[in-house]
Amino acid sequence: MMRHRFHALCPYFAMFPESFAEYWIKKLTKRKETVLDPFSGRGTTALTALLCGRNAISSDVNDVAICLTKAKTSPPSLSRLKARVSELRKEFDAAAWRSKARQADEFFQYAYSPLTLRQLLYLREALDWKMSRVDNMLAALTLGSLHGESTSKRYLSNQMPRTISTKPRYSVNFWKQRELVAPERDVFDVLGEMAAFRYESELPEGKSLVLHTDMRNLPRVLDSSGEGIRCAVTSPPYLDVTSFEEDQWLRLWLLGGPQYPKKGEMSRDDRHGTADNYWSFIGDMWRSLGAVMADRSHVVVRIGSRKISPEFLKRGLTGCAQFSGRKVKLVTSQVTEIKRRQTDAFRPGTKGCGVEVDCHFRFAD
Repeated sequence: MMRHRFHALCPYFAMFPESFAEYWIKKLTKRKETVLDPFSGRGTTALTALLCGRNAISSDVNDVAICLTKAKTSPPSLSRLKARVSELRKEFDAAAWRSKARQADEFFQYAYSPLTLRQLLYLREALDWKMSRVDNMLAALTLGSLHGESTSKRYLSNQMPRTISTKPRYSVNFWKQRELVAPERDVFDVLGEMAAFRYESELPEGKSLVLHTDMRNLPRVLDSSGEGIRCAVTSPPYLDVTSFEEDQWLRLWLLGGPQYPKKGEMSRDDRHGTADNYWSFIGDMWRSLGAVMADRSHVVVRIGSRKISPEFLKRGLTGCAQFSGRKVKLVTSQVTEIKRRQTDAFRPGTKGCGVEVDCHFRFAD
């Protein structure tokens, strides 16, 4: 069976594969039951739940995560998407955007060809991704093509990784030293081609609720009885491994964010410097899960760290479960070695996350 093409809508750093979500969703839930992911990321759990005939609830503080998850779980029709691309192409005035493109920082001048940059600046202003399902999908498709290998026609940028946005100064020096020039790309053409490619897969069905909020707010915005949430499959930010505000800064820019990397404004929880702060954060996760999950429901967590051993990760995650205020049993756990780390692709020799720990818990009450 062909892999659903929405899964690879946008390459994302620190993500688990859909096979992980599918295994646990099918094992622990029945059709029409609800699956929760309080750290939505690129929406793998939510999309997989819908494809398995379940309903989905997701939350995240990251604009990129929200855009991708909504696009995957509430997609518009392909015909509406094509019509909107045609409308945007017709309304785009290349001459009117010339001056704004010339005023852009050096990074953008080297990252994109003149026409591509004008089109991106236009789309950044024109797409109402928070309110329109069609515009949200177009924004998600643009995010997926915003940067990557310059030799591939699906990517818009000068040579960059697909999963993260490299820093401006590093990127410009890299391009200058190698005399690399941004490829000529028409964004509207790329959007049309990527839409046709992604929509080869059947659109997902089922109910999906995507909440643009911190996971600590879930008890306030969801039914406190948690009657319908039978399972949570999630992966919280790893300790001192990645910062989405730094790694996704260019995608955040497209969605209306600043034109340079920032850290600690959207969330202070994705890169704790100390283990004590990290476990306090994990304790908050358990408090929220304890308040919203159904009786005898399941929680599956994938967790990792550069600094903490697998055994201590398991013990810490299990110990923090007490903050749920409920009886929690660790059913199974497994340690997986990461043989091909994503960091190797853009930071050779770095000491990234070497192992991950998967833990399956069950609420006893």
